[in-house]
Amino acid sequence: MNIATIKPVLTSDNSFSALPLRLIAGIIFTAHGAQKLFAWFGGYGLEGTGQWMESIGLAPGYLMAMMAGSAEFFGGLLLILGLLTRPTALVLSITMLVAIFSTHFANGLFMSNNGYEFALALFAITAALMFQGGGKLSLDRVLVSKIN
Repeated sequence: MNIATIKPVLTSDNSFSALPLRLIAGIIFTAHGAQKLFAWFGGYGLEGTGQWMESIGLAPGYLMAMMAGSAEFFGGLLLILGLLTRPTALVLSITMLVAIFSTHFANGLFMSNNGYEFALALFAITAALMFQGGGKLSLDRVLVSKIN
């Protein structure tokens, strides 16, 4: 890849608006990924999450748990840092769409019924970050300044 290809991916606006989106979504995604990967915070780890994913038709369950957990855990860390924000937000947006339509959609909107409202909110945050980038306080901006 050359610099002309990388620069648009890392470029973002020069505002602080992405910061709260990145930090809050990053913390949430990192914690949810840690539940899936490491059984932290009351999670079931790869085995338990994999069995559950297999039971809802996401097979092979262990691989799906590893992919979702890795996207969430490492993607969350990258969002917090503001590093590779746009591609990370794309992966997390897709992850949320899978969660919405494979698990929550049939239950309606509200979380009280295991609905999709929380996943939809995370989808909206990651979609916004995909369009605007990491913002003023991101490692993406530091990298772009080094390229110039």
